[in-house]
Amino acid sequence: MKIKIPNYLTIGRIIIVPVFVFTFYLPGFYGDVLPFALFVIASFTDFLDGLLARMFKEESKLGELLDPIADKIIVATALILLVMNETIKNYEVIAAIIILTREILISGLREFLAKGKINLPVSNLSKYKTFLQMLSISLLLTGETGNKIINFQDYNAQTIGIILLWLSAFITLYTAYDYLRKGIDHAISEDSKN
Repeated sequence: MKIKIPNYLTIGRIIIVPVFVFTFYLPGFYGDVLPFALFVIASFTDFLDGLLARMFKEESKLGELLDPIADKIIVATALILLVMNETIKNYEVIAAIIILTREILISGLREFLAKGKINLPVSNLSKYKTFLQMLSISLLLTGETGNKIINFQDYNAQTIGIILLWLSAFITLYTAYDYLRKGIDHAISEDSKN
């Protein structure tokens, strides 16, 4: 089987994860900049692999399988690491839990709907949510280095990152409800046929 370029990008995103974890624990400047750079690269390849697949008509079942897995692994890993080192702490952890719970919920929902050969297209609002989520995590990964670069009175990189994390969590709740409603409607209609 010939692996297509978008799939290489997706596989690369999965391979980045252990390197990302290693760089996260480097001290000082490199421990701020390298995980940030790797996360930004991973986020960009998420956008790029979908774009290339559509442009060159290289959509594949392998890509369909791996793409959402790769996205969830890098986001979940980043959020867990940020909670562990207390960049995300106290009530802010709720926003991270909302995002992770939604990822699990949508994965299960997609699997359920796939059995009925029903596709769950990504809404525009979900795309905005993903962008805000990636931006917030990227800012949070910059640590003290980011705070030195972005510092407007009470708003530094970490503060802006947390604000965006909450914003993406609220959008996450709305989009999860929308997807779940469609899934429940389908399940009820299927049950009524029996």
